[in-house]
Amino acid sequence: MNKKILLWSITAAMAGFLFGFDIVVISGADKKLQALWQSSDAFHGSVVMAMALWGTVFGALFGGIPTNKFGRKKTLIWIGVFYFVSAIGSSLVNDPYLFAFFRFIGGIGVGASTIAAPAYVSEISPANDRGRLVALYQFNIVLGILIAFLSNYLLRDIGENAWRWMIGIEAVPALIYTVLIFTVPNSPRWLISKNRDAKAREVLELINPDENPEKLLLEIKTENDSHAEGENIFMKKYRFPLILAFLIAFFNQFSGINAFLYYAPRIFEEAGLGESTALLSSVGIGVTNLVFTLLGVFLIDRLGRKTLMYIGSIGYIISLSLVSLAFFFDWGGMAVPIFLFLFIASHAIGQGAVIWVFISEIFPSHLRAKGQSFGSSTHWVLAAIIPSLVPVFFSTIGAGVVFMVFAIMMVFQLLFVIFMMPETKGQSLESLSKKLIRNEK
Repeated sequence: MNKKILLWSITAAMAGFLFGFDIVVISGADKKLQALWQSSDAFHGSVVMAMALWGTVFGALFGGIPTNKFGRKKTLIWIGVFYFVSAIGSSLVNDPYLFAFFRFIGGIGVGASTIAAPAYVSEISPANDRGRLVALYQFNIVLGILIAFLSNYLLRDIGENAWRWMIGIEAVPALIYTVLIFTVPNSPRWLISKNRDAKAREVLELINPDENPEKLLLEIKTENDSHAEGENIFMKKYRFPLILAFLIAFFNQFSGINAFLYYAPRIFEEAGLGESTALLSSVGIGVTNLVFTLLGVFLIDRLGRKTLMYIGSIGYIISLSLVSLAFFFDWGGMAVPIFLFLFIASHAIGQGAVIWVFISEIFPSHLRAKGQSFGSSTHWVLAAIIPSLVPVFFSTIGAGVVFMVFAIMMVFQLLFVIFMMPETKGQSLESLSKKLIRNEK
């Protein structure tokens, strides 16, 4: 593998580290913030906790615009700025509405990163390594999640304002990432789409020094030129990739993954663990997530995207059913943490490793950012709605019912994988475009 491509991919994928850190770091401050501002479950869930997710929805909906217009690189730079401002602002405020505002800004960075980072890495990667390189984004997400859980645990006893340190510490990696992203080149496919062929040729020579850059340039231009001006992802010919993007994002969130990550300590306390043990169990979740994501990154270009989704779907069904039964029958001790470790392992090796890779592959270059925006928006709308309802659902219908609903949804995901999902490993972006697009108007 070209070392330059690996370095650039890791740098871009650091946006995923900030994504993971940002969405989980709030879990350590969850109950402290509710007590501080004496919020109701509904207000706390839908405003204080979920506002970052609504920012993510905004970033996912509109992040495709700067990604296309100004380029993947410039968008990634601004994402770093948003993370930095959010971390500083939300750690200093004394009002729940201002806190929600700064969390919303960070959410914009998260949503936009799910478009710009996977698109950038997929467009600089050779076909045989594309899966593992794009999956570095997911690896960084779970590394960020682990570091956030660990950071929360280590900072829990430093005083009354421990929550400020938990949230504000994110400014450090945000600043480092923002500086580093200046060192990567623009995506050659984006440069070609803007008729900057000379610059694209220079980048292609760096990416593929052993291949003829003119041949690669011509192949990409031919694929771009085969599509009419003014096309959009909602045209009939793009219906199949659109459905694929929608369904993989839909099922990702109906596994309950974001609801669990946001409320991991609360869920463990519901299961009977003490506050400190619950936070420590959350660190264990982060470690499990990291280990099995590494396994997913290793296997994604070997076994393929579809095989990993089979493994993950079956693991989801078993683990979520066991968690539900543990709450129904009041299985105490470490039963719930163990079953949730299995749930996280299933997510990491399946949906976690596959989703951002798959969505970045199934749309043609000229619509990739818009296609990713659609898939990411679906993902984040559900990621905003579902966690915001968790405190209310837990206090009304109970955790057992909530987890059983998630388990049933994963049966439907397994059917989607069996009957609809295509395999995309080892194929160039241009050849995938030809296979998945129907020549209809």
